[in-house]
Amino acid sequence: MFGAKSKSLPVCIQKNFDVLSSRPFHVEPRNIVGDDPQERVSAEAAILNSRVHYYSRLTGSSDRLLSPPNHVIPRPEEIYIYSPLGMAFKVTGSDASSRNPSIITIFAIWNTMMGTSILSIPWGIKQSGFTLGILILIFTGLLMLYCCYIVLKSPKAIPYVDTSDWEFPDVCRYYFGKFGQWSSLVFSMVSLIGAMVVYWVLMSNFLYNTGQFIYNYAHNVNVSDSEYGTNGSDKVICPFARNDAANHTHGTVDLGGGGNGTTDFSSFEHWWSKTNTIPLYLIILLLPLLCFRSASFFARFTFLGTISVIYLISLVTYKAIRLGFHLEFHWFDSTKLFVPEFRLLFPQLTGVLTLAFFIHNCIITLMKSNKHQENNVRDLSVAYLLVGLTYLYVGVLIFAAFPSPPLSKECIEPNFLDNFPSSDVMVFVARTCLLFQMITVYPLLGYLVRVQMMGQLFGNHYPSFCHVLLLNIIIVGAGVLMAKFYPNIGSIIRFSGATCGLALVFIFPALVHMISLKRQGALSWPSAVFHTFLILLGIANLVAQFFM
Repeated sequence: MFGAKSKSLPVCIQKNFDVLSSRPFHVEPRNIVGDDPQERVSAEAAILNSRVHYYSRLTGSSDRLLSPPNHVIPRPEEIYIYSPLGMAFKVTGSDASSRNPSIITIFAIWNTMMGTSILSIPWGIKQSGFTLGILILIFTGLLMLYCCYIVLKSPKAIPYVDTSDWEFPDVCRYYFGKFGQWSSLVFSMVSLIGAMVVYWVLMSNFLYNTGQFIYNYAHNVNVSDSEYGTNGSDKVICPFARNDAANHTHGTVDLGGGGNGTTDFSSFEHWWSKTNTIPLYLIILLLPLLCFRSASFFARFTFLGTISVIYLISLVTYKAIRLGFHLEFHWFDSTKLFVPEFRLLFPQLTGVLTLAFFIHNCIITLMKSNKHQENNVRDLSVAYLLVGLTYLYVGVLIFAAFPSPPLSKECIEPNFLDNFPSSDVMVFVARTCLLFQMITVYPLLGYLVRVQMMGQLFGNHYPSFCHVLLLNIIIVGAGVLMAKFYPNIGSIIRFSGATCGLALVFIFPALVHMISLKRQGALSWPSAVFHTFLILLGIANLVAQFFM
């Protein structure tokens, strides 16, 4: 294939293929070389080639004014690479045939957003109140959708520049220079490292409960939760009441073996501690995985995330049916068993939701694979609707089904799976699935941190083993410290969500949108007031986390 920008060399040897600058032309499907004998290019294709060469002689390599117009250039799915030998090969990779339909794009966004935050949604609703929590979830979802829409549209609003390969940090660099690029990188690191810390805390939790379930089953240990939970086959427990007691086991322990059973159980509890030993055991497994040069192996297991979320939704549905609904509406006054419908702790939920709906740093990349680019806004809106409904479904059902009486709604934990005993088989399966999912996703998050940080600092994603090892030790160390001294995933999520959301959700998108409209002469005062309000809202969201 010859074009206006490559008059003497075939495009098949060019490193970068650009549809608009390479000026490709059409080759009929019957002339595509496959397993059949080679055929010469048709007369129609030769005429089109002549047209392209005609335009190429009208303009220089730096002037695109007289480049071949779009109606001369074939559609992306009809672009082929042509060599002087008369052979044509279809371009693969970025053509329309390799893109995803809308349904795949929608569920890719849903699967990407559906992370560990779903475990803290019931706790967030409890902290804000049932009615206010539902309203905040809907409002925050709409707000995050609008800011994500701004991010998605931001590259296309830049004139006279090819932004086809740009991400949002590139947009920030265009408008704010080096400060915008580095600050967006820093806040992106906050979201990624915050997620990795939450993962470490949750993996310690899931590994602890999984090991305890296996030990109790193998040694015929019967753990009674009746003192701090409900009776019956679907037990619900109140862990913080147990932690206030001197006994750190689930109530009373009945050892079927007799003899040295009590001593063996105490020894197991000593070496299998959720905060003292389990976070250290994970280092042996995960630190070597973080040092892999490529994360492609772990990317093959991303389907585990979808399976885990679907199973979690099924588990919530089953538990809600078994437990029934337990609701009383007290609008402003709390009671012994129920929380008011409106509470001043609602910023804790807004912090959690900021991270739960956060996809702004990769939405441009995800949408590039959408087959119908004209439907990007619609598909993004549908994806946010599905995510919001999923969060609403899990949060409302867990809160409503939590058995009050006898337990207080205040017992709902930041990880709602902690409200079920380790002996629960269905919850054991959920914890095991989530544990394996997180073990495979954790190295992927570490890879993203390494690529972004090392690429910016050294210009190389893997400068040396020592550099990568030092970075991984810092990340793992942060996770171990949090798992040992502050294993509250709700607070970790809300702080990291409010911090990264301040820049990547509220400040930068709002400023980019206002500057773009200002340069076009289309910025109105209602738009300026509204987007300034978004910035103030992001600042208030972060500041409020320190007073909760």
